Amino acid sequence: MKILLVDDHIVVREGVRRLLSGMSGAELHEASTGEEALAMFREIRPELVLLDLNLTGIGGLELLRRLLSEDEKVRVVVFSMHAEPIYAARALRLGARGYVSKSAGADELVTAVKKVAEGGRYVEREIAGELAFTQLSAEDPLQQLTMREIEILRLLGEGNSLTEIAQTIGVAYKTVANTCSIIKSKLGVERTADLIRVSMEMK
Repeated sequence: MKILLVDDHIVVREGVRRLLSGMSGAELHEASTGEEALAMFREIRPELVLLDLNLTGIGGLELLRRLLSEDEKVRVVVFSMHAEPIYAARALRLGARGYVSKSAGADELVTAVKKVAEGGRYVEREIAGELAFTQLSAEDPLQQLTMREIEILRLLGEGNSLTEIAQTIGVAYKTVANTCSIIKSKLGVERTADLIRVSMEMK
C-alpha cells in the first residue's frame, strides 16, 4: 500500500517513518508542503494519506478537500497537534477516515493507520469521547454561532485586536471579550490563537 505522509516537520516525518516501517507492504512517500503533497498525490496515487493540518501554502483542510475531490476513494488519516473536537469534527465532516492528535501514543497512531488501511475508521479515544459528549459529530459547531459571533471571528482572522474589533463594530471592548469567550465555549477551544486559526480556515 502506498502511503503519503504530509507534515512540515522533518523530525515528525522521521518518527512516523520508523513507526510504520513494520507495516507489511507499506510504501511510504513524504511531502512537507500542501503544494508538494498535491503534486506527489497526482504522481503516485497513494491509497492512504497521513495528513497534518498545519501546512505552509495550501492548508491541511483545504488539501483534504482537494485530495478527496480528485479521488473520493483515498483514505485520509489526520495527524495533528490539535486535540480539540472542532478540528476533528471538521476533518471528519470533510471526509477524513481517521483523526489522531500528536499527543496520542505511538500505538494509537499505528492502530489508526491500520484500521483505515483496512477500510475502517478510527478516531483517537479521548477525542472520540469528547465528540460524542458535545455531539459535534452530528452538528457543525460553526453553525451554532450567531451572525455577530461570526463577524468577530472573521475580524480576528484578519489580524484585528479585540480593541480594533470593538471600534469597528461599535461596541465596548468588554462586549467583544465576552463574545470571544462564548465563541471559545461553543467551538470547544481555549485560546484566542485557536479562534484565529479557525477563522483563517473558514476562508
